[in-house]
Amino acid sequence: MARKTRNHPIDTRDRPVPPATGRGRGRKQGRERQSGAARSQGATNPPEKGGPPHSNPPSAASKGARVPRRRPIRRVLYWFAILLVWGGILGVLSFIWIAHDLPDVSNLPPPGQERTVTVKSVTGATLANYGPVRGQWLAYESIPEVMILALLSIEDRRFFNHSGVDILGIGRAVLANLRAGGVSQGGSTLTQQLAKNLFLSSERSLKRKAQELLLALWLERAYSKEQILTLYLNRVYFGAGTYGIDAASETYFGHSARRLSLAQAAMLAGLVKAPSRLAPSHNYAGALQRSEQVLAAMVDTGFITALAADRARNQPPPLAEDAAGPDIRYFTDWVRSRADALLDHPAGGITILTSLDLTAQTAAEQVLRAHLDERGKKLGVEQGALVALAPDGAVLALMGGRSYGQSQYNRVTQARRQPGSAFKPFVYLAGLEAGLSPETIFVDGPVTVDGWSPQNFSEGYAGPISLRQAFARSLNTVAVRVSQHAGPKAVAALARRFGIESPMQAVPSLALGASGTTLLELTSATASLANGGEAVKPYAIIEIHDRTGQTLYRFSPPAPRRVAKPDQVAAIVSMMGNVITEGTGRAARIDRPAAGKTGTSQDYRDALFVGFTSDLVAGVWVGNDDDRPTKQVTGGSLPAQIWHDFMIDAHVGRPVRPLPALQNPQN
Repeated sequence: MARKTRNHPIDTRDRPVPPATGRGRGRKQGRERQSGAARSQGATNPPEKGGPPHSNPPSAASKGARVPRRRPIRRVLYWFAILLVWGGILGVLSFIWIAHDLPDVSNLPPPGQERTVTVKSVTGATLANYGPVRGQWLAYESIPEVMILALLSIEDRRFFNHSGVDILGIGRAVLANLRAGGVSQGGSTLTQQLAKNLFLSSERSLKRKAQELLLALWLERAYSKEQILTLYLNRVYFGAGTYGIDAASETYFGHSARRLSLAQAAMLAGLVKAPSRLAPSHNYAGALQRSEQVLAAMVDTGFITALAADRARNQPPPLAEDAAGPDIRYFTDWVRSRADALLDHPAGGITILTSLDLTAQTAAEQVLRAHLDERGKKLGVEQGALVALAPDGAVLALMGGRSYGQSQYNRVTQARRQPGSAFKPFVYLAGLEAGLSPETIFVDGPVTVDGWSPQNFSEGYAGPISLRQAFARSLNTVAVRVSQHAGPKAVAALARRFGIESPMQAVPSLALGASGTTLLELTSATASLANGGEAVKPYAIIEIHDRTGQTLYRFSPPAPRRVAKPDQVAAIVSMMGNVITEGTGRAARIDRPAAGKTGTSQDYRDALFVGFTSDLVAGVWVGNDDDRPTKQVTGGSLPAQIWHDFMIDAHVGRPVRPLPALQNPQN
């Protein structure tokens, strides 16, 4: 009985303990009561069939307390197993979805597969090349250590410690982005960047990121760390069409990457983040600022000392001669965009033959920069632009700003500024079409139209005056009266006939050039006056050839289209000649017949001079990009002086000839 009790214990914790009346008796009574209790319980709850005899099953309370402890665990294990199975299935399906269209990694694609573009002048001289520029392939041992250290410090400090994916780096980037409230850091390793550059597009998607991770892991298994760095540095894009550090070093610094200094290496390493935006040929200040961040990172990682970093900061690397990009890029960038529109983005290399005249272009670059450098700051003028056309609209020279290296914004083709009185030739021509003549007398005096009361520049009035004299002196009140006589709608319509495509409102202030237009539009419209009233549309592309020499495009002159009567155009041209000989444009007088018009916008924000000879039509604008007023610069001052010097230099070798529009004009 005792053996069975130990083998099948009975819980007596809730039972009363019998009083002890004697050692023997107490033991006897205890056994009897225990046996009786067992029999009583056995009678009430007989053992289950098949159970051991004389054993007591657990009580209901005990049974109820054990079940809740077992069932939740079983359920958790069950659902965990279900989730594990389905997770595995989904993982396999996801892997198939990600990997089924992975690129072929057996052969590495060549770097820089972009289309190459060569732009040439009218004589065939190469002006610019667009597309990948490749230097020599450098072995790992030939790459300067400062270049490797600079790259690792700013892009992937744990490169030699991770297997292609840096979990710590990703976590650090996530925390930094959360603190910044946006994307301030990336977690991609150099291996991931190489995988993306070699095999993937720039698409931003979860699938592409997953493919990048898989390819990075493959690269780490297929190549050593040194080989990955070699592939990366010889193939990564550094801006300005350069692929690989050797091409970048040659382009920016004029020597092989084998000779990179610490300052140069820091600048190149900084370009990887945004090569197109930070390329020192276009944005030296941005590239220099980024290189200082690289130097700070190198100090932080212990690769260099703070003293070495300070020395590099104090000796910024100079760019190679012409590496800042000759200002011809204003022209070639515009031509390249025009070629894309003409050919709908063709594949392969193309050569573009343009109308650009190198003599005129050189004169434009030198004259504009010299005047702005000498007097721009004193006059409150930071920017300028110049464009020169042949009378048929061929672009011979184009300067979209004072320095392409400082700003690539093209103020000839992109900026819409108020032309001021340079718009008046079209106002007066509309007046002639409405029955006026150069000798018609108008009163120069106060005038109010719809509550608007314009003032003359001199704030005085000349009284009765002929249109010829009023035009030469650029009197505003007379121009407004002429516009009202012809009608603002007629003025706007005539300007559109002459090729001004910018939006114009037919309001009284249009007479004073209040509607913005581009310098190219204004100059080409003036070219229509220079050639006697034939419509002119500016063009720069003569032919486009593919790499085999096949002609893809050839300029075909449009059929002649007259936009004004020759005699009326001749009258306007004669009046524009008076502007230079005795009017507001006397500073533009040169040693050959010429005609032109000054222009100054409200508050001296824009100053222009547009004029022509028998061979060239040129427009000049000066002002500030932020529309800040100049220090009372008028069209008859700095712009007329720039126009004067440019015309003298650009006409070298050209014979003196009369203005064609004045030769036997016919109705």
